Amino acid sequence: MVQSSDSITLSVADAVATITLNRPSVLNAIDAETARAFLNSLKRIAEHTDVRAIVLRGEGRAFCAGGDVARFGQGDPETAIDEIIAPFHEALRLLASLPQPSIAAVQGAAAGAGFSLALACDFAIAADNARFTLAYARIGVCPDGSATYQLPRIVGLRKAKELALLADTIDAAEAFRVGIINKVVPAADLDKECADLAARLASGPSAAYQRIRDLLTSSFERNLESQLEAEHQAFKDLSRTHDFREGVSAFLNKAPAHFKGH
Repeated sequence: MVQSSDSITLSVADAVATITLNRPSVLNAIDAETARAFLNSLKRIAEHTDVRAIVLRGEGRAFCAGGDVARFGQGDPETAIDEIIAPFHEALRLLASLPQPSIAAVQGAAAGAGFSLALACDFAIAADNARFTLAYARIGVCPDGSATYQLPRIVGLRKAKELALLADTIDAAEAFRVGIINKVVPAADLDKECADLAARLASGPSAAYQRIRDLLTSSFERNLESQLEAEHQAFKDLSRTHDFREGVSAFLNKAPAHFKGH
């Protein structure tokens, strides 16, 4: 499956869907058309049960420089904001609900909404030239793209306030230190590192991955007792799957497991 627009490319190979932000001349800034194309790409992925992992990357020298600020200065800014944020947020809600784990492949600038996109993925691998900034305060607005939800959960409230209010730029090493990214690699190795991780995830127990992600995310809204109950129910539900039976059999026979993703 291949889907292209002027701003987004979607391709699927070996159970991995790759979404590429494709506006390199403006560092992959997100305008209304890009936000809609991103949403449409995720809708296409949702229709294909053979997809078992997602990679999100940017074409050219940047991951994503954020929202297309130039558009905000043309006419009514509230209209421009709605045109971009409404489909962008719908896309992020869909990304969070999809069963496939997601990986952000970050090189160069990850600013504003680009930073938010990296935070919204389950994994983030960064090139050593990556730079991160929640730039919103520099133009007098608040973060969007779920950054105010994701960032405190990843780095803690005090560090999140520092990053959001001061809007300083941090490098890949600092982003790794505070937990924003999982790994820093040489820029030349970024695509391979992400492809290897995606292949590992695509060969894993997808139903279990989805329940694990859901349990971890929902744990912030539950007390211990309700979380224990949710774990118990999820364990029982997963015990009915082929992958559970395959995993137990492989463990007992000291053999590699061959998961089918359901």
